[in-house]
Amino acid sequence: MADTARPVLVAPDKFKGTLSAAEAATAIGRGLAVAGIEHVELMPLADGGEGTMEALVRAAAGRVATAEASDPLGRPVTAAIGLLGGGKVAVVEMAQASGLWRVATVERDPIGATTAGTGEMIAAAIELGAREVIVAAGGSATTDGGRGALEALGARFTARKANLDDLRDRLRGVKLSVACDVRNPMCGPEGAARAFAPQKGADAAMIEELEERLRRWAALAARATGRDPAGQPMAGAAGGLAGGLWAFAGAELRPGAALVLDALGFESRMRDSFAVVSGEGRLDEQTLEGKTLFEVATRCRQAGVPCYAVVGRDDLDAFAKRLLNIEVAGAVRDGIASAEQIQSAAHAIGRRLVG
Repeated sequence: MADTARPVLVAPDKFKGTLSAAEAATAIGRGLAVAGIEHVELMPLADGGEGTMEALVRAAAGRVATAEASDPLGRPVTAAIGLLGGGKVAVVEMAQASGLWRVATVERDPIGATTAGTGEMIAAAIELGAREVIVAAGGSATTDGGRGALEALGARFTARKANLDDLRDRLRGVKLSVACDVRNPMCGPEGAARAFAPQKGADAAMIEELEERLRRWAALAARATGRDPAGQPMAGAAGGLAGGLWAFAGAELRPGAALVLDALGFESRMRDSFAVVSGEGRLDEQTLEGKTLFEVATRCRQAGVPCYAVVGRDDLDAFAKRLLNIEVAGAVRDGIASAEQIQSAAHAIGRRLVG
């Protein structure tokens, strides 16, 4: 039976292609309220992909500025940049400029798509006065290893050499971090090309071309900087953007879900709650690689706080769910969950909690 003196914390990620994290949180909260849960706290989350800027701006009572940038095909777009701490910290969500959503299905160009727009956003953030830039790496249309972004920041490359003088001048005195939504390395069977390029429109031949290009790129990074992103965990995020910024620009790679949860003060709010209800569009093996639901469930398990999840699709075996100590409700057969379906699943969880 629910402890009515303490709230239920609602902390979902987005349901990709259906609902934002904020919309999902609202739907879950409604379902719990209808079931009789009197105290509900909403905490929409993100994992370094889309929604990260919004979550961090909300947590820090920041503001949003705009900048002109290039989309993955080089067309001009207006992109949003989050500013925190009076503008000293900027959140650049790479999908704002270089995201897959910017390109129609028939326009997708896995080989030619560039992260130049992300570099333009980083440059704009620095011009706005930011001394720390957090790049949210997820949802990309690109597999260029971050080359476009680095060139937009002043780096110059040939087949054998890298001239980083202007890049270093641009970034002098600026702390650069990358919030990563996956742990994949840049190259190899689980690398950026083989794991993620198919969803960006790459066929088998393109995947091999991209893999070879990333291997050459990683080798150039190793020669120029001593940092080899080929096998570096998280370097494959956003088509290798994370690895390029790590190797050539000295960026710190950080698990995105953990970064967002820490920024929002999840730990203390979770421990003050009777239970936590999280959620995401799909629960599968990728979830276990540090996605939001994994981070939430792990922290709840360690603190002894019951954790429930509403998901669009459940492809995780029972053993893994027992290890996470998470109870799943609301899986939808076609993997697309509407607000009404999410609310209904949350209502079932709420009924269980109130006894």
